Amino acid sequence: MKRREFTALIGAAVVWPIPAHAQQRVLPVIGLLSSRSAEESSSVLAAFHWGIGELGYVEGKNVAIQYRWAEGDYDRLPGLSADLVQRQVAVIVTFGGDVAALAAKGATSTIPIVFMNGSDPVANGLVSTFAHPGGNVTGVSAYSGILDAKRVELLHELIPNATVIAEIVNPRLAETKARTAQAQAAARDMGLQLQVLSASNASEINGAFESLVTHSAAGVIVSGDPFFVSRRVQITALAAQYAIPAIYAWREYVTAGGLISYGVSLAGAMREAGIYAGRILNGSKPADLPVLQPGKLELVINLRAANEQRINIPVKLLVRADEVVE
Repeated sequence: MKRREFTALIGAAVVWPIPAHAQQRVLPVIGLLSSRSAEESSSVLAAFHWGIGELGYVEGKNVAIQYRWAEGDYDRLPGLSADLVQRQVAVIVTFGGDVAALAAKGATSTIPIVFMNGSDPVANGLVSTFAHPGGNVTGVSAYSGILDAKRVELLHELIPNATVIAEIVNPRLAETKARTAQAQAAARDMGLQLQVLSASNASEINGAFESLVTHSAAGVIVSGDPFFVSRRVQITALAAQYAIPAIYAWREYVTAGGLISYGVSLAGAMREAGIYAGRILNGSKPADLPVLQPGKLELVINLRAANEQRINIPVKLLVRADEVVE
């Protein structure tokens, strides 16, 4: 080959375009798995983005997110988990009850998992201990279940002359049995009869509220179930329709028109889960990240709902409220 021809060949090689796929930087992928739906999860999603943002991660810029929503159908969670594992995401973040976290753990023992739920992760087998989770799972335990006893107490303060109250639970949630036992024990200590009503779909929620009349319940506790919070508009509307005092697990119910909520901030807990996801992307191991427990509990009261339902809120409850919606 002549020198001139060789030089021309090298020059042409220099200006050859680099294939598009070679120019694209491969982003780490977070798999987000929830028993809930995207439409009604905007507040917790915003908090999650806030959390990963504190570690410098912005969706579409330096991290990608694959969303998997069960839309209230818990039976879909194992398949959705398996899909995320097949896609080899860098970390799986779950919210919407222990059902989502357990489904993810059942699908992989190697991909890091960060959960945000209200159950006891040790009792449910998600982690070995709070301080030393072990394995590939860690997260934020909001412990909403053990607060049902406190909600019985608050409902009793709201309606001190009541003798019968009710609790609506989802039997498909793993921690329901423990929650019910705690609520029943608290009711007995206060001389109350507690009727437990089960519901796992929209129709059964309607039926549960109809049963409140049959059981002559003076008030109702709506247990902290992810399916229930996804149906909070339906539930708070039914409570208003039947004019029955109701206490809920999270402030999302109050912003939807509910009367009272007592529990942790779901947004705050989800922000912590986002921070953990970011730390794992930066190289931390789930086994080295202790399970977090939000320290602050919030009592939120909706005076507008109270006025519309002609329910008198005792002054002592109003004084203790962290937030009063007027």
